Amino acid sequence: MAAKYRLLALDMDGTLLNDEQLITPKTVEWIKKAIDAGVHVCLSTGRASRSAMPYAEQLGLKTPMIMVNGSEVWRAPHELYRRSLMDPVLVQKMYDIAQELGIWYWAYSVDEVYNKHNWDGDIQGREWLKFGYSTEDDEIRHKLLMLLQDLGGLEITNSSPTNLEINPLGVNKASGIREVCKLLGLDMSQVVAVGDSLNDLAAIQQCGFGVAMGNAQETVKQEADAVVSSNNEDGIAEVIQKYILSDAEAPAEHSGK
Repeated sequence: MAAKYRLLALDMDGTLLNDEQLITPKTVEWIKKAIDAGVHVCLSTGRASRSAMPYAEQLGLKTPMIMVNGSEVWRAPHELYRRSLMDPVLVQKMYDIAQELGIWYWAYSVDEVYNKHNWDGDIQGREWLKFGYSTEDDEIRHKLLMLLQDLGGLEITNSSPTNLEINPLGVNKASGIREVCKLLGLDMSQVVAVGDSLNDLAAIQQCGFGVAMGNAQETVKQEADAVVSSNNEDGIAEVIQKYILSDAEAPAEHSGK
């Protein structure tokens, strides 16, 4: 089977992983078929490397990877290529907003994930990659979004409808995939990007073929070239079967690309 695309960029939570945080045997089988056909398969996740690497190892991936929504690009597992750090001044401001609104927050440093339970206030002494908030309250989340937009210098997305994830401005999964393409000698038009949340949106819009999972947020579905089954129904296997290893011509790309 000849592959139409050369790189498959996979979000993890809600996409590659089912709700039990597992890669199903069928999905593993089809990913291996894609690799055997010469397709590079890379993780493109909001996770830090330490929680993503076990899955890369399970799949036997040797390719570059995108971590922390693009704040890190790894040339290969355990070999860091590039890291984009967040201004500690902005981290302090985002922490202050969390205190003001009384909502759950977390922050990824290079070494650790911090939240209300282990926050020690040492903002200047660490290198920061990402900040996040979570609240079920739509009004508070909207107010939070307004406050963050006023700060400037931030890339604001989410990994679920009830959270917000913040990276340095211009740092997202699409920028990460673009760097991976340079490392592999590929063009963005040769990439299939798959995801379910707003932190996947830029990649789905800018890659050659963008796919939304059946469980994806509505905005993501609207921007995708195709929608497949959910993360609990082997949607990734469907992507590979229908759009990467299929003999049929690929559907026309939408005009937004």
